[in-house]
Amino acid sequence: MPKLAGTPMEEYACSRSEPVPDLLGQLEQETCDVMPLAMMLTGALEGRFLKMMVKLIAARRVLEIGMFTGYSALSMAESLPADGELVTCEIDPTAIAFARRYFAASEHGSKITIQEGPALQTLQKLQGPFDLAFIDADKVNYSNYYEAVLPMIRSGGLILVDNVFYGGYVLNPNDDNSRAIATFNDLVASDVRVNCVMLPIRDGVSVIRIK
Repeated sequence: MPKLAGTPMEEYACSRSEPVPDLLGQLEQETCDVMPLAMMLTGALEGRFLKMMVKLIAARRVLEIGMFTGYSALSMAESLPADGELVTCEIDPTAIAFARRYFAASEHGSKITIQEGPALQTLQKLQGPFDLAFIDADKVNYSNYYEAVLPMIRSGGLILVDNVFYGGYVLNPNDDNSRAIATFNDLVASDVRVNCVMLPIRDGVSVIRIK
């Protein structure tokens, strides 16, 4: 199976952005070859965006909710200093085993700690502050993840949230996932604790800054 296909404009944007390391290219290819729901992979353009966000705020501690096969975690870890830390939460043991192989092969893998199990339970055990969080897990819990993570992010830090377009269904929500995403988007838009901009990167990414 080929790598994930993007729109012509996305492919153009990728061609004019920082190149993706070979290891991430291999990770993407293997994910497409062997993993169900390979479309959940972050992909090249969004991965470079995540790396840039970590670098822009000079993050040292990053929290991720939903790792899948590890593409986004490795992308963000590239920008962390040698003593930086990325804590990632994942519930799928198959995805965890897949990601561990690539973390072991990467010079940045030692910065990543995997917390296996339901993320809401894991979050109760973690200590902030974190500089940045990336939410990309089960959609029905987006608002719950947001409320749990926000107090753990320092002032001026960021929460990045994936799939906020949900394939366009947020314009006419018709199932539990699309309704949950629409509710989450409304929550953030009216939240006086943060500033937010929603960007049309892949399936929509919200950039939320803690005041």
